[in-house]
Amino acid sequence: QVQLVESGGGLVQPGGSLRLSCAASGTIFRPNTMGWYRQAPGKQREVVAAITRGGTANYTDSVKGRFTISRNNAWNTVYLYLQINSLKPEDTAVYYCNRAPIPVNYWGQGTQVTVSS
Repeated sequence: QVQLVESGGGLVQPGGSLRLSCAASGTIFRPNTMGWYRQAPGKQREVVAAITRGGTANYTDSVKGRFTISRNNAWNTVYLYLQINSLKPEDTAVYYCNRAPIPVNYWGQGTQVTVSS
């Protein structure tokens, strides 16, 4: 059984920062690369950052230098984090965590990030 719980979103002004958190429960997650995805209104869900079990991170070009992904591996839960700095209006989206690059067929509720002045 898997569970994905995201938190930490909110309404911030451009240039602000947020730290998103995710608890991914289920043995399927620990050995795998994990990612943060986002879905903006009217757009497809995209992966913006991913991190391997060993800690190697990759980012999509639009967030490089502003987003930092990290993880802690517990026995049955992966704790995933996303530090977001220098937020832009185009970062507005619902953010989700899941396995990457192929997500499991289950999604949490996500956490809404809204960047607006």
